[in-house]
Amino acid sequence: MTFPRVLRLLRGACLIAVALSGAMASGSAAMERPARIVSLNMCTDELVLRLAEPARIASVTWLSQDPRNANMAQVARRIPANHGLAEEVLGFKPDLVVAGTYTTRATVSLLGRVGVGVREFGVPRNLAEMKTQIAEMADLLGEPARGQALLAEIEQRLQALAARRVDRPLRAIVLRPSGFTVGRGSLVDEILTRAGLINIAAELGVESYGQIALETVALGGAEILILNETPDGPPSLAHEILHHPVIDRLGGRLKLVALPSRLWTCAGPSVLDAIELLVRAVEEKR
Repeated sequence: MTFPRVLRLLRGACLIAVALSGAMASGSAAMERPARIVSLNMCTDELVLRLAEPARIASVTWLSQDPRNANMAQVARRIPANHGLAEEVLGFKPDLVVAGTYTTRATVSLLGRVGVGVREFGVPRNLAEMKTQIAEMADLLGEPARGQALLAEIEQRLQALAARRVDRPLRAIVLRPSGFTVGRGSLVDEILTRAGLINIAAELGVESYGQIALETVALGGAEILILNETPDGPPSLAHEILHHPVIDRLGGRLKLVALPSRLWTCAGPSVLDAIELLVRAVEEKR
């Protein structure tokens, strides 16, 4: 073998070694847990706060620091808040940014232009999608064990709640501000079913979210009326319908249940609290 050929072989071996070491370093870096996490959505906030140590969370939204709207406010208040602005995010020097599919669109676009990737999470339509999202978030944060533990806790609670479900489901309807209700193809619809309730809005053909007349509420044969409220929230015209005289008079023949919106606004472990609250209402009504 000639000397030039030996040199070429050695040079090729060196290049391969450098490439392999670079790939290994890259793979190692990819496996590292993110140390500076920024969340731009209240629902992704909650999952991040439940699955990652506070020291690794650089920022969550200001909404998650309000106990009227959020389930993890006590933890969130110890973490710097953001208002979904790109300049805020860049100031936190994140190595992971998470957001909701329908929020902070301008910020997500701007971050992409400057090379900051954002992982977006959609809105789960049922408990199965919720569980999948929890597992995906846990893996993204480098916390698969915490994710599995949380999912196991959710499943255990679901089984315990199922054991309390009554033989004859009660008829129920949800009334939200501005006369909105929740029908088929929604997480709320499954929450009602899991609690032993028949969702009247689904029977009426309401898909996901839609408005409903108070006459329908009064004549729909409901046994439980679920009012979606935010305790101590500011007054608004949208909430006035929840205090309409018709609603007050219905209280004499059906059970009114005030369910805090924070329990089912986001698809997370808090929906189990919503199911439990409704299960108790069914037990009391029986």
